[in-house]
Amino acid sequence: MTIIYSVEDDASIRELILYAAKTCGYQAQGFENAQSMYQALEQVIPSVILLDIMLPGKDGITVLKELKASEKYKHIPVILLTAKSAEYDKVHGLDLGADDYISKPFGVMEMLSRIRAVLRRTQSDPSTVQIPPPLEFKDIVLDINKRTATINNQPCSLTFKEFDLLSYFIKNRGIVLSRDKIMSVVWGYDYAGESRTIDMHVKTLRQKLQENNSQAVIRTVRSVGYVLEE
Repeated sequence: MTIIYSVEDDASIRELILYAAKTCGYQAQGFENAQSMYQALEQVIPSVILLDIMLPGKDGITVLKELKASEKYKHIPVILLTAKSAEYDKVHGLDLGADDYISKPFGVMEMLSRIRAVLRRTQSDPSTVQIPPPLEFKDIVLDINKRTATINNQPCSLTFKEFDLLSYFIKNRGIVLSRDKIMSVVWGYDYAGESRTIDMHVKTLRQKLQENNSQAVIRTVRSVGYVLEE
């Protein structure tokens, strides 16, 4: 059973999300603030949370921090709802562990596609999963099973999406990857004009590689995409 929580203080947006989710066969519940959502969490753990950043009282970024710091709730996928111009909030949220973000105003079909993509990544049958070997590239080691990263034998904290993105780059080292291909494989959907999502993730990933003195270089290929240089 797929259960969606929508934390959104704008009643019209919240009702739109709930209506669209229920039309697709999901169970959905809406909350106008963090306090009411936390009360519901004590009873039912949802499959995904759609979390608005600009909430009254406790804002969405604070809520995201609290969820990811909790052993009980940190595995719940979170999709942030952000103002279209709030780039800092998007990047900050992704660094804190958000699985994706949706810019307002958004289309219902886009929202549902992003929800399905997150659910595909997070809802798998453990009986069919084989434990993959670590991915290694230069000074980077990714433990795919534990989803941990080390650079120069030191732990490196990556968000869910940064980890997937770096894994994809390593598996395709030396190959120029288009933004469309990256979006399709790493995010699980294809939307024209969504290259900004990829660019922000690559930016934060590069910063973490540099901060940990990695020899790995992700090069921008103008008008195409990116390549992890061998």
